[in-house]
Amino acid sequence: MRRFLPLLALAFVAAAPGRPIGADVLFWTQAQRDAGFGHMDRHYPTHAVPHGARPYPLLVGAPLSVAIPWKGSTLSLAQFMRAQHTAGLLVLDHGRIRLEVYGNGAGRDTRWTSFSVAKSVTSTLVGAAIRDGAISGLDESVTAIVPELRGSAYDGVTVRQVLTMTSGVAWNEDYSDPQSDVARLFLEPAAPGIDPTIAYLCRLKRAARPGTIWHYNTGETGLAGILVTRATHKSLAAYLSEKIWQPFGMAQEAYWGVGPGGQEPGGCCLSATLRDYGRFGLFMLGGGRAGDRNILPDDWVADATRATSQTDMPGRGYGFQWWTEAGGIYDAIGIFGQAIHIDPKRQLVVVMTSAWPSAIGPDLIAQRGALFDAVAVALDHGSARSRAGGPDR
Repeated sequence: MRRFLPLLALAFVAAAPGRPIGADVLFWTQAQRDAGFGHMDRHYPTHAVPHGARPYPLLVGAPLSVAIPWKGSTLSLAQFMRAQHTAGLLVLDHGRIRLEVYGNGAGRDTRWTSFSVAKSVTSTLVGAAIRDGAISGLDESVTAIVPELRGSAYDGVTVRQVLTMTSGVAWNEDYSDPQSDVARLFLEPAAPGIDPTIAYLCRLKRAARPGTIWHYNTGETGLAGILVTRATHKSLAAYLSEKIWQPFGMAQEAYWGVGPGGQEPGGCCLSATLRDYGRFGLFMLGGGRAGDRNILPDDWVADATRATSQTDMPGRGYGFQWWTEAGGIYDAIGIFGQAIHIDPKRQLVVVMTSAWPSAIGPDLIAQRGALFDAVAVALDHGSARSRAGGPDR
């Protein structure tokens, strides 16, 4: 049974100037999650991510029937969605819609928050910035781009080590501890004109030599986002629109939450429709191309989705902010049940948005893994693939 460890990022954004909101989203009631995750722009300030003029077409293939083996029984899709509080489930097989269902009051136009799925998007924007020449390469020192970090634990740390979370900088990612680094990030004041993330990272200590130990660190993705904005002189939302959302043909505007310093947190807070998350998966499957344009360096997708480190989850590796597993499969994962599951050998993308009753949970994670397995089995054993298909609905 496949297991998944979600990327643990909180929606650290500012509800109003001077009123930073941190870990409160973890303690929303189920009703708040069901109603709020699809409308985060009603709660927090955001930057728009404009979409393209011509949507990438998603043709309709033969309907896919999926039954999920679970604890000696079999769950129907409806039972699975109720158990997972699923808002949307999309299966793209060779770019065709084989399954698309909604729940929790969500629909095709709902822009659902992705939590740490945004990490994989941010790392992809680093690749775009390298392709553009704004960042010289993976081995560039982060202090060359963010000189305020000189003299801190980030001396000698490279862009590559930030993307792979092997900086060696000490970080406490315990969400149950209000004194942990992830809980305190954005809550402590920064001097005027200093980005709050940079100010916080400057205080951290070194725990290991850079490049030697993998340690999950949401602050690291915040830094990755700052590297992009510093190097390109554009916001993450604007750069995402320019490099992917418009040229690849996302159908609807996305939005990205804005932190107290005006910077979008690289590790969270991107909201988009289910289909546009699916299109992002297809962008990755296509090697980072939009039409006849290479958006990413030639080998970026292969390098980003290859395990450069082993994690504390058996069978799970970590690339450039992507979780990896055997068979070349890779995933973008967020708390409360968000996922983009990509299987290159099957040309399969599965997108799931949810409002789990808890941020993580062994049964929830395992049950989601059972769904991914069931989809693969259905494709491999007798679900005829339609090559005709109709137009995008």
